[in-house]
Amino acid sequence: MDTGIDIRKRLGELADKAYRENRYVFTDFLNISQLSSYYEVKNDFANVGSAAFGGVENAERCVVRFGDADMFGYEEDYPITLLKISPVNRRFADKLNHRDFLGSIIGLGLEREKIGDIIVSDESSCYVFVMNTVADYIMENLGFVKHTNVKVEFCDETPTEVKPKLSEIDVIVSSNRLDAIIAKVYNMSREVSVRHIAEGKVFLNGIVMTGNAKPLKNGDVVSVRGYGKFVFNREGGNTRKDRLYVNISKYV
Repeated sequence: MDTGIDIRKRLGELADKAYRENRYVFTDFLNISQLSSYYEVKNDFANVGSAAFGGVENAERCVVRFGDADMFGYEEDYPITLLKISPVNRRFADKLNHRDFLGSIIGLGLEREKIGDIIVSDESSCYVFVMNTVADYIMENLGFVKHTNVKVEFCDETPTEVKPKLSEIDVIVSSNRLDAIIAKVYNMSREVSVRHIAEGKVFLNGIVMTGNAKPLKNGDVVSVRGYGKFVFNREGGNTRKDRLYVNISKYV
C-alpha cells in the first residue's frame, strides 16, 4: 500500500467490501506512516467498525481489520502468526540484529507488507509476526540468517519477552508541551525535538504531528521515529521554580 491519498482510498475500498459482503476484511501490515493515515480517517469507517493490531499491544506495524462483532455477530482473529527464529547450534551462531533477520526474510522473495514487528530476543534469535499466508513458506525455506544455520518454529502463545516492557519515570519540564517532553525524555535539545516534529517523525496516538505546542493527556502514546515510544501518564505538580513534574512510561 502507498501513503497519503492512495492509502486512504484503499482503506475506504476495503471498508466498503466488508460492509457489502458482510464479512471481515483485513489489510496486510501497515507501517507507522500508513497507520497514521488510517487513524486520521478511522471515523469514516464507523458504519462497519475497524481496529488495528500487530500481534501484541502497541506494535509498530499493524494489520487493520474492518468489521466487528456487533455488526457480524461473531469474532474473527487477525491473520497473524508469530514465529521464532533461532540458531540450530548457538555455539556457531553470529551476532544477529533486526536488519539481519529482516533482510533474510525479505530475501526469500516476500513483500515487506507481509512482515510485522521483529523482536530480537538475544544475540542470535528473534520473534517475528507475519501474515498467516506466508508463515509456512518461511518455516520451510528460511535456513540461514547471514552465516548462521537457523530453525523456524511456530509459537502458539506469545512469550513474555515479546510483550512490551515499560519503565515508569518522572521528568521535569518547563511546560506540558509535546516538544518539551520529547526533548526531556530523549535527552535532546528543544530545537532538535521541534525539527523532528516538523519533519513528520513524531506520532501521537498513531497520528503524525506537525504542531509542537500540543499538550499531552493521560494515556497519550508518543512515538518518535528512531528513538522509541512512551506513554504520558499524568502531570505531577510543580517544582519550587514553577517547572512541571510529569510521569511517563517509557518502552524499553
